[in-house]
Amino acid sequence: MSEQAIDPTALDRYECRVCGYAYEPVKGDDKQNISPGTPFAELPPTWRCPVCNAKPNAFTNIGGAGTASGFQENLGYGLGVNQMTPTQKNILIFGGLVLAFLFFMSLYGLQ
Repeated sequence: MSEQAIDPTALDRYECRVCGYAYEPVKGDDKQNISPGTPFAELPPTWRCPVCNAKPNAFTNIGGAGTASGFQENLGYGLGVNQMTPTQKNILIFGGLVLAFLFFMSLYGLQ
């Protein structure tokens, strides 16, 4: 029997609406012996949120780990920013802040 590689983009994450915990199938759940690669739909009926003990019906699908945040129909709006992943947005925001700070500090060099 050969093992197939786990495709992280095919496994959707689910977020607890009670406490905000995100179940990531790629990681599984070490506390309750759920092996990595177990989709949310295949969790045992006795599984509960490891943070607040909520039932699986309290979870909502938030999509894959590498997908852009937001509703699918809204991703075409904006100057391409809506198609960026959260990591790309963070780099853009904090990179802009660092650049603005450097420009501000360069004003002290003017005499």
